[in-house]
Amino acid sequence: MLAAFAVLAVIAAVVSDTTNESFWEHHALLTSLAASVIVVALSVAVVNEVLERRSRQRWSILAQYVMFELVRNARMVWTGILESTGLLPSDLGEESVVEVGGAMIRDTPRLAASLRTILHDVERRERLQEEVAFLAEHTDEVLGRWAAIMLNADAYAEVIDRHVELAGDISWIAGLMDTARPPADLRRQQRVRSSPAVQIEAEPGRDWLADRLVVVAQLAEELDRGTLELSLRIVPVEWWRERLGTGDLPTAG
Repeated sequence: MLAAFAVLAVIAAVVSDTTNESFWEHHALLTSLAASVIVVALSVAVVNEVLERRSRQRWSILAQYVMFELVRNARMVWTGILESTGLLPSDLGEESVVEVGGAMIRDTPRLAASLRTILHDVERRERLQEEVAFLAEHTDEVLGRWAAIMLNADAYAEVIDRHVELAGDISWIAGLMDTARPPADLRRQQRVRSSPAVQIEAEPGRDWLADRLVVVAQLAEELDRGTLELSLRIVPVEWWRERLGTGDLPTAG
């Protein structure tokens, strides 16, 4: 706005000088004041733009860091559920896990059938229950650390809302599973007693739990991909390469 004002003032001065050449000559003080105001306005506009650009850059770096944390958490959720099923080969590299595992997560009938099998096996169900409880606690920790900061920026509020949805789903399932089969951990017992899921949801059947876990895993995998894509738009990989003085940083697959 300041820059626009300064430009308009210059234009007005030029036009008035053309139409009335003697005006500025006869009003030396006004001429000096007008020139000073234009110079100050332009200077303030330039300084403000420099400061704003630095502020945006610092915020962008923080925002990308938080997005990476959300990606990591979402990936932990869907890979944790998938690993519990035994469908994921143990010898896959990190990139292969994301590609192959993502395809498995999107195969709804196969994933649901594997989870139903686990829920019918007491020992495997207990391992899955422990994994879900861990994921719920970790998700709460990540969102508790960063959600308040990111919700102040409208540009990121929607993606944070989706991750909060994921946190709510996984916490809900953890509460229902711990209610149906109370764990030995006293801290988790205390937590489950205060869970609203106990009052709202009747004891879930195995099929309901399996279907709900599929929905959570698929939401987490979708958020993994979408949030990573957004984070790489916030600060491009090329900027980091230039910043770190290397051309060998990997790009996202």
